[in-house]
Amino acid sequence: MKIDKILTQNRSLVISQGRSKKRLLEKASQLLSRMFPELDSTELFEGLIARERLGSTAIGDGVAIPHCRVPHCREILGMLILLDESVDFDATDDQPVDLLFILLVPMESTHEHLETLALLSNQFSDPNYCEQLRAATDSEILFKTAIEYTKTS
Repeated sequence: MKIDKILTQNRSLVISQGRSKKRLLEKASQLLSRMFPELDSTELFEGLIARERLGSTAIGDGVAIPHCRVPHCREILGMLILLDESVDFDATDDQPVDLLFILLVPMESTHEHLETLALLSNQFSDPNYCEQLRAATDSEILFKTAIEYTKTS
């Protein structure tokens, strides 16, 4: 699977209002439920927070991949967020996060969930890719950069 199968331009955001991990996940849950009315924002938020309680989804170097399986989700969905100010995400490397890829997966999609996490982890482990994403000045550039990824190493 490629990232362009789960990410759209309207779900690629450059935003300035992170403040905290909890507030950021709450805001993202609200935005996603507006885009997909079958998804309940409270369920989304609770699912993402429950996953964070198991251990931070920050993978290091300022990147996090919050994810959960969600009732009523019909397909794998992604939301890419670039923050202008990093937020604490309880990362093991103690680095605050400014790049997030929120992943929502249908309840029954266990195998696809793991495959997609592996894909995202591989992409976001590439410093060049993250550098290009961080250079985006708006949501359109962020989206185009995200889907045009090719591993350089």
